[in-house]
Amino acid sequence: MGTVTIGVSIAVPEPHGSLLQERRAGFGDAAAHGIPTHVTLLPPTEVEAAELPAVEAHLTEVAAAGRPFTMRLSGTDTFRPLSPVVYVRVVEGAEACGRLQQRVRATSGPLARELQFPYHPHVTVAHGIDEAAMDRALAELAGYRAEWPCTGFALHQQDAAGVWHKLREFTFGGCGMVPPQAAPADRGTLPTR
Repeated sequence: MGTVTIGVSIAVPEPHGSLLQERRAGFGDAAAHGIPTHVTLLPPTEVEAAELPAVEAHLTEVAAAGRPFTMRLSGTDTFRPLSPVVYVRVVEGAEACGRLQQRVRATSGPLARELQFPYHPHVTVAHGIDEAAMDRALAELAGYRAEWPCTGFALHQQDAAGVWHKLREFTFGGCGMVPPQAAPADRGTLPTR
């Protein structure tokens, strides 16, 4: 069967996801349309294809123990010069994302692995493009704001062309109750000039 490359992430819902994906493409990031807009919980990871049922069982357990929480994005930042990335900041929900990614990568599970960099939840809006375009992304999305109730996460698989496809969604066990502070999904906001 061989190996497959998978990832686990929280989707940025519509209309936020499409808006940020289009902006990412507009900055010249060729990978934009192959990567759904997301907050990573498990970066690209190679696993044996035969292990996918065990991975899904593990993620089902992680989700069952989870509870909905508010995700709020606000403003931009960058990992440069360490890594050529500009991102929208997660200003609410970051701690919950941190706990989730630890459970996903638990040493007792099939996805145990070390990370190349310390975990920092974010939404990438430019990666590996020229410096002027990175600066433009940083400035143009500096006033971006969005908020939604996060009720789960998804498992994705990367194909040979580098495009990511959703295999399965996992809903948190307490999904019937959305936190009272969670506002309905809005369109997000960009600064006006």
